Amino acid sequence: EVIILSRKARADDGNIKTLLWDGRTEGEWVNSLNGADLLINLCGKNVNCRYTRRNKAEIINSRITPTALLAKVIAETENPPKLWINVTSATIYRHAEDRPQDEESGEIGYGFSMDVCRQWEDVFFNSPTPLTRKVALRMGIVLGRKDAAFPRLLNLVRCGLGGKQGDGEQYVSWVHEQDAARCTEWLMNHEELNGVVNCTAPEPVKNAGLMRTIRNAYGVRIGLPAPAWLLEIGARIIGTETELILKSRWVIPRRLTDSGYTFLFEKAEHAVKDLLSIRN
Repeated sequence: EVIILSRKARADDGNIKTLLWDGRTEGEWVNSLNGADLLINLCGKNVNCRYTRRNKAEIINSRITPTALLAKVIAETENPPKLWINVTSATIYRHAEDRPQDEESGEIGYGFSMDVCRQWEDVFFNSPTPLTRKVALRMGIVLGRKDAAFPRLLNLVRCGLGGKQGDGEQYVSWVHEQDAARCTEWLMNHEELNGVVNCTAPEPVKNAGLMRTIRNAYGVRIGLPAPAWLLEIGARIIGTETELILKSRWVIPRRLTDSGYTFLFEKAEHAVKDLLSIRN
């Protein structure tokens, strides 16, 4: 049975049902955690916005408040979930063009995004839940069919704007949506894994290479590049931040691969072709 905690009511569908919660207060939903095998926390305001004072506060609070609430409820539950996965972000690592960042040797960066991740994981790990194993799943950029990064990049290619962004040398640590989902089952079945786990494909690519891969798969030969100064103008117009594009995320999933997890999609070209074949 799959239970979704949501702010919006949805009709039950087979073994999937939805319970209402607001992420801030306890309610009838707390009973659903009793005896659960796995809890996955996906809460958090989308960071694809301008970092105004209001948005910054919402980004932080929408992550910390539900995490603290879940920790409180789990601590008070007689038979709490065996595993709690908090999906955080691989952007916690510094801008890296010199070497990859893994769970052991990776260096935490500085700035707003990294501070959010640090505060989020502090609340998660510092809350005592002795009967529940915990994993902070540091997720890379998910390439998926619907509301994720891939449709936006594909639209740029379709419009002839699918060239490199900035100098194109920044790394993109991506993961196919199937692996993003599939690795949660792997974590549930491998009780030796806890703490921080990176969820990114084992072969990151540079921005210029990723855009070229999408162009080739879609059959577009040329894509106009977007220098950093033009990206800043565009980001202001559409209400986002250039950090999401220009930061070099060179993150590798050391703990997943060392534990024997095999990615369905290790190479970006295979992931892109798969997503395009599904869309068509």
